[in-house]
Amino acid sequence: MEFPNFDPVIFQIWGPIGLNWYGLTYLLGFVGAWWMGTVRSKKPNSPYNAEQVSDFLFYAFLGVVLGGRIGYVLFYQFPLFIENPLYLFRIWDGGMSFHGGLLGVILAFWYFARKTQTGFFDIADFFAPMAPIGLATGRMGNFINGELWGRVTDVSSTPWAMHFPHDPAGVYRHPSMLYECALEGVLLFIILYFYSRNPKPKMAVSGLFLLGYGSFRFLVEYYREPDAHLKELAEFLSMGQILSLPMIIIGLVMIIIAYQKHKPATDEPAVKSAKAK
Repeated sequence: MEFPNFDPVIFQIWGPIGLNWYGLTYLLGFVGAWWMGTVRSKKPNSPYNAEQVSDFLFYAFLGVVLGGRIGYVLFYQFPLFIENPLYLFRIWDGGMSFHGGLLGVILAFWYFARKTQTGFFDIADFFAPMAPIGLATGRMGNFINGELWGRVTDVSSTPWAMHFPHDPAGVYRHPSMLYECALEGVLLFIILYFYSRNPKPKMAVSGLFLLGYGSFRFLVEYYREPDAHLKELAEFLSMGQILSLPMIIIGLVMIIIAYQKHKPATDEPAVKSAKAK
């Protein structure tokens, strides 16, 4: 299957000023999160109103962009950064890291918790189900750009394998960005949406997000082509898998602790149902 060669630029106004598909997918992700957050803010048990949702998403946007760029440079291009520290600011060259963006959003959680004088996990549990919306649209942006393709395969075992035009090897590969869109985006959104519809113990929803994303990303990494300078490492574990393992462990621990804290006491004496005669 040949890759549908999209033009990454939707329209260009003048010089570098215009709109590309990648930027539009990021915008759609934040609009989708804002819409869902606004709907959830109107529920009777919501800890935040619509204005606070918009306020937080502004900080989250900064966390995603700044954390994603810094994380990519430090996690995946550290030797290049040491050689040329200004590479950090070369955003036109591309390069964003989800795990760096997650750290940026965690800082936004911490700041917003202090600002609104609410608990950290109140914020994390409220906004966690919205994150897969941005993950899904972002991976679609990767697909449209024809970047972050998967490992080499063949059409006999993978009929949907694609030949990407920017691939110098000219071989068929897994469209791993679509796998990530389906698992980390669509499926994770469905799981979190239905799980969080009814009240859950504090930090259980955010714990499930970490567990779900970490597990799906760890799986997809087996089909995703590692960066050229990290291929030797990826023979055992890829950088994405190394960064996802703590998410899986922390998420599982959070869920266990959440339910342990809300476990009903079983050692209290039974209440007599009738008076002694």
